[in-house]
Amino acid sequence: MNRHILSYSEAMAMNRRQFMYRLGYGLGGLAFTTMLAQEQARAGVLAAKKQQIEAKAKSCIFLLMEGGPSHIDTFDPKPKLAELHMKEFVREDKFASAMASGKRYYVRSPFKFRKAGQSGLDICENFAHLAECADDLCVYRGAMAQSVNHPTALYHLNTGNQFGGDPALGAWVTYGLGTVNENLPAFVVLPEIAYPQGGSANWSNGFLPANYQGTPLRPAGSPILDLNPPPGVTREEQRQNLDLMAELNRLHQQRYPGHEDLPARLESYELAFRMQSEIPDLIALDKESAETKSLYGLDQPETGDFGRRCLLARRLVEKGVRFVQCYSGGWDSHDFIEKAHSARIRSVDQPIAGLLKDLKRRGLLDSTLVIWGGEFGRSPDNGLRNGGVQFGRDHNAKGMVVWMAGGGVKAGHVIGATDEVGEKAIEVAHPLKDLHVTILRLLGLDDNKLTYFHAGRFKQLSQTGGQVIKELLA
Repeated sequence: MNRHILSYSEAMAMNRRQFMYRLGYGLGGLAFTTMLAQEQARAGVLAAKKQQIEAKAKSCIFLLMEGGPSHIDTFDPKPKLAELHMKEFVREDKFASAMASGKRYYVRSPFKFRKAGQSGLDICENFAHLAECADDLCVYRGAMAQSVNHPTALYHLNTGNQFGGDPALGAWVTYGLGTVNENLPAFVVLPEIAYPQGGSANWSNGFLPANYQGTPLRPAGSPILDLNPPPGVTREEQRQNLDLMAELNRLHQQRYPGHEDLPARLESYELAFRMQSEIPDLIALDKESAETKSLYGLDQPETGDFGRRCLLARRLVEKGVRFVQCYSGGWDSHDFIEKAHSARIRSVDQPIAGLLKDLKRRGLLDSTLVIWGGEFGRSPDNGLRNGGVQFGRDHNAKGMVVWMAGGGVKAGHVIGATDEVGEKAIEVAHPLKDLHVTILRLLGLDDNKLTYFHAGRFKQLSQTGGQVIKELLA
């Protein structure tokens, strides 16, 4: 017999003190069960779920450099280009004839590189602050995109589908893991004032329920419009209005049970109500110490903008947000790459290093996967526009660099390689779908199990399946 179940004789033999003790024990368990049920009901479809595979990473911060940063000029030096500088370049795929600029020429990097950290990682000297974090980085040089068009390449990087309309990586992660903070969105996007090419489809829920779409926070002014109730409306009145609306919507849902958007809308109203108490404190960066704000470069005009987004990203994952994406635009350097890339590196270098250092000292780096990359790499050649005085690089889908830190990656290592001029990946070369599968694996998710039935079949992030890049795993 279960030791918690009393026989008739045992119950009759109890005195009043024993009876009250037993009663309190039972009520405590009942209350705890009720609290768990209420918490799960509030979280709804976003209730926290167990990892499908044991993994260190519990959340992800994706630093997306929109425009395609040059791997050759950042984390993948190519000394051979100095020998070939200004010599004519002919593509093996005979694509040169399709280029409007006519003849093309190899161009060397205008940047110098250093061996950073005990690991001796090659990093562009302009990354002065990030070099201090070299031993935390896993630099992957074998990634390959599929498109050289910005919107389709961004869609592919973010959703696995070049044509958009599918769920974003953050939506899949949220679908697989749920949320650990019912008062905040599980997937948050921190864009610049101008959205990336392709717009909000880059963080869409696609065919997943609307609960899983990314929530963008505005970079200026109030991060969320209409966050506070109108003047004269108390929180109690607002609660009563929401309860009435919920009852009317439930009646409507009973008549039209097939409409999936309606329950998602109900949950979004409830989430917005709860966010009113959580968001103001979350975005109050002035509460951070002067040392922390300086660490992220908030006290400098060149780094303040991206620094605020990186600091907010740390605060979001600290509060239980699963997936945060920070955008930095302006990396599309067809011309004047020395000037353009120098400015972009300067704007993100200290904020990114500050983010890694801050996560590490707070004990969050092991459980947070940080990713850096763009939608494709750059070419080793250029058509020498502007009279050949200030060269740049064109789009290149065959070779690119993505680095990761924390969350179970092989820190202080370079994985994979491009050829001697940086045109294409030749070692540990994998398409982006394999990188997506690996990111899911680091977060404890199995791409083959993380599926959703839509349009007559089970769909997944990799589209048709992929393989984990095991060399990236610690």
